[in-house]
Amino acid sequence: MPSLPNSVDTALRQRAARVVPGGMWGHLNAARLPEGYPQFFARSEGCHLWDVDGNEYVDLMCSWGPIVLGHHHPKVEAAVRRQATAGSCMNGPGAVMVELAEKLVATVAHADWAMFQKNGGDATTSCVTIARAGTRRRKVLAARGSYHGSAPWCSPSLVGVTAEDRAHIVHFDYNDIASLEAAADQAEGDLAAIIVAAFRHDLARDQELPTPEFAARVRAICDATGAALILDDVRAGFRIHAGGSWEPLGVRPDLSSWSKAIANGHPLAAVTGNDRFREAAASVFVTGSFWCEASSMAASLATLEAMEEEGAIARMTAMGQRLRDGLAGLAADNGIGLRQTGPVQMPMVLFDDDPDFVRGELFCATAIRHGAYLHPRHNMFLSAAHTAADIDRVLAAAAAGFAAVRQAG
Repeated sequence: MPSLPNSVDTALRQRAARVVPGGMWGHLNAARLPEGYPQFFARSEGCHLWDVDGNEYVDLMCSWGPIVLGHHHPKVEAAVRRQATAGSCMNGPGAVMVELAEKLVATVAHADWAMFQKNGGDATTSCVTIARAGTRRRKVLAARGSYHGSAPWCSPSLVGVTAEDRAHIVHFDYNDIASLEAAADQAEGDLAAIIVAAFRHDLARDQELPTPEFAARVRAICDATGAALILDDVRAGFRIHAGGSWEPLGVRPDLSSWSKAIANGHPLAAVTGNDRFREAAASVFVTGSFWCEASSMAASLATLEAMEEEGAIARMTAMGQRLRDGLAGLAADNGIGLRQTGPVQMPMVLFDDDPDFVRGELFCATAIRHGAYLHPRHNMFLSAAHTAADIDRVLAAAAAGFAAVRQAG
């Protein structure tokens, strides 16, 4: 396993420590995971990963969300090859940019236009910039603990962040209407936007789906004040509903941010908006050296088409429910309290009476030794590549994990 002193993974970590600050950064740093998790990977296929030491895993993180159809989906990769052969990073976009924007406008329920970036944080920050330009106001309401990227205005870390960076951010509690209304009152007529995650997916806590009442109240406050409703669909987009994650609630945003699943692992993000914010979107200066790179746009167009053709959301839902039911049965068989929250396509699994995640880490460390890559504190992700056999293999690894937790007492 990667924890062995003579492993390839260990040698690469030692080399990285000499040339990379801390050896690794951000949420991809395996040092924050239990012993035995690899840092470096050699290859991927479908819903399977192989680390640099040759160990294979059924992947339930899907590259932390971007893989929605499975690694190396043939239709997506063929589209990328065709576009790369013709030209990818040029003096301007390829025709595929227009085709992709048309596809998003046809697919996303609230969208009258689309523009493109590279990362989810690019998209959420662009949404905030557009909302401020369109309303000529400053204040933005955001839920405590919600993750909207690593830019200074929203980073979960205060290291290197000044008070001025957060001067116009007002916080409320997700799903708490009274808290939301108090935050809106605090904005005192200077409210530019309310930004909300598709569901509450804070790290290391039970997930919460938005209540219909909360979603409706967010929309009502934005309508009454003229503020923009920004839906951060970076994490959940195209896994809950193709038209937008709040479509089942009957609530449509003014602006949405997208990334992760939009291009099945190729680097792309997008902002979609309604006509009210079209002029503002055209007026702001938001750009990046690689934002018009055409190969990722070709990947996105192929991804959206393949998701429709393959019924990807329905498949992820079915396999997610199979996983949830299996884990619940195993927990009951072992007499272990387990909480499963959030959409089944993005499962969050936490143990009762486990404030320091000792049980969760033991469970996951055991499961990874048996070939299942799970996470002890972060929501996981299903892809359309997961089959019943893959989920059953995960459940077999989970059985070993539950046994280890039971034996530890």
